[in-house]
Amino acid sequence: MRKSNYILLILSCLVLIIPSCSVNKAKIDNNLKKYFEAKNVDGCFTMLNNSSGEITVYNMALDTTRVLPASTFKIVNSLIGLQTGAIKDENMIIKWDGERRQVKEWNKDMDMKEAFKVSSVPYYQEVARRIGKDTMQLWIDSIGYGNKNIGGPIDSFWLNNHLKISPDEQLGLLKRLYFDQLPFRKSVQQIVRDVMLQEDNTAYKLSYKTGWGWDESGNTIGWLVGWIEENRHVYFFTTMLKSDKHDFDMTRTRLDVTKDILKDLGFLEGKK
Repeated sequence: MRKSNYILLILSCLVLIIPSCSVNKAKIDNNLKKYFEAKNVDGCFTMLNNSSGEITVYNMALDTTRVLPASTFKIVNSLIGLQTGAIKDENMIIKWDGERRQVKEWNKDMDMKEAFKVSSVPYYQEVARRIGKDTMQLWIDSIGYGNKNIGGPIDSFWLNNHLKISPDEQLGLLKRLYFDQLPFRKSVQQIVRDVMLQEDNTAYKLSYKTGWGWDESGNTIGWLVGWIEENRHVYFFTTMLKSDKHDFDMTRTRLDVTKDILKDLGFLEGKK
């Protein structure tokens, strides 16, 4: 680790800078339940209006419950990788190891930009191995990420239910990333924000990262976390789905639920 990175890391360890948002002042919106019921899933939704500080929550119990982050951890894996040099830049290619996986988009050489977009587990497993356990733990501790437990293999702790984070804590992380308030170089945070941008049109900009995994009880956990910008205002949100059924399209469901809720709240038309 470079000396400058080490000094920055030690200083940041003195304070946990990813507190959760103040859900005790949240507005509970049970009207949003219908969008989860329509897809036959349980879940929660949280939104922070940065301008007013107002927080809207559906299902507070799940909002403050920690579960595995699954591929939403690619946000932090990218930040740590770029900061430490394990990822040279967003164009750094990692060669395909030749193992054919079920997700065909993963079966090729790719750079970080593409790996983030297609949520390539093999790419980010290699990044984690290059970072190493001790360095990874130091950075996880420094930002106070969830329960900070990276037990088990270095290349799967975000998938094996050791590391856990709540939707409320995810919201705090997103806000600090957006405003360059994390203990990483500003250029590093900008790269991650750039790769999170999924939709950009005249009405809005929508940035997010998805995740999909299974908890200890075998329930399917789905994530979609990010922010939406309309008329120069930013709103941070987290959607988390939970189901004991495995025979549904999580890829589509988490996005459909999120967009249905955003439309219900008046977004996606450029009028907010």
